[in-house]
Amino acid sequence: MAAKANILFIGDIVGEAGMKAVREYLPKFIEQYESDFVIVNGENIVNGKGLTETEASELFTLGADVITTGNHIWENWKSRPLLATNPMVLRPFNYPPENPGRGYAFATLPSGREIAVLQLQGRVYMQPIDCPFRSADYALTKIYARTNLVITDFHADATAEKVAMAWHLDGRVSAVVGTHTHIQTADACLMPKGTAYITDVGMTGPYDSVLGMRKDVALKRAILQTAHKYEIADGDARIAGVHIVINEENSHAEYIESFVYPEANRGAKS
Repeated sequence: MAAKANILFIGDIVGEAGMKAVREYLPKFIEQYESDFVIVNGENIVNGKGLTETEASELFTLGADVITTGNHIWENWKSRPLLATNPMVLRPFNYPPENPGRGYAFATLPSGREIAVLQLQGRVYMQPIDCPFRSADYALTKIYARTNLVITDFHADATAEKVAMAWHLDGRVSAVVGTHTHIQTADACLMPKGTAYITDVGMTGPYDSVLGMRKDVALKRAILQTAHKYEIADGDARIAGVHIVINEENSHAEYIESFVYPEANRGAKS
């Protein structure tokens, strides 16, 4: 019987509320899913922009094996030394190579099998960086020299671009997990050739907010159409993620389950 790897991926951690949710709930989910490998996206931790050695060290202590990021990592200059020195903190592979950091990392599962995490960033409504599709093709030629068990964080804005990437990588990676939009989508599935997919894993942070931003500030920006200082909210902290089961023999995903905890109150008020 082939060994199975339990992968836990935690969605974009936003602010101190996000860290609070991770402290409180991540160890419980690691135990619940008997997680062999944990990935967290940490690009929004420090006031919504980036993370430093302090937050990264705490995430690793709490059980993270790899930290992915995204476009906001560059808006906090204190993140750059971390990217330059810690190979387990990633930035999207398809940024110009002169930037600090790495776009993929390797680790070893409890079974002894090697696993890779690849991070890419979309271009639709985002920075005009290198093509994520061609970058994925190139990165995989390097990664396959060591393993074909690959988890991909695709940090992108447009749903269509994320779905296109899922079809592009189906059967070539074990999972494509979308990040960036902070709203968990209801499309977690297994692709025909064995790749687990979700368009967006969701936000770990304050749900009494607009995507993590204070509601009053977000409303001013929307209604007045002028700049207002981005301020992180702090209420109703929740954790969002996916649990993925991978067959280590063929690197195909066999199961994917999404969660947001605590769950929203879906009942009608009396």
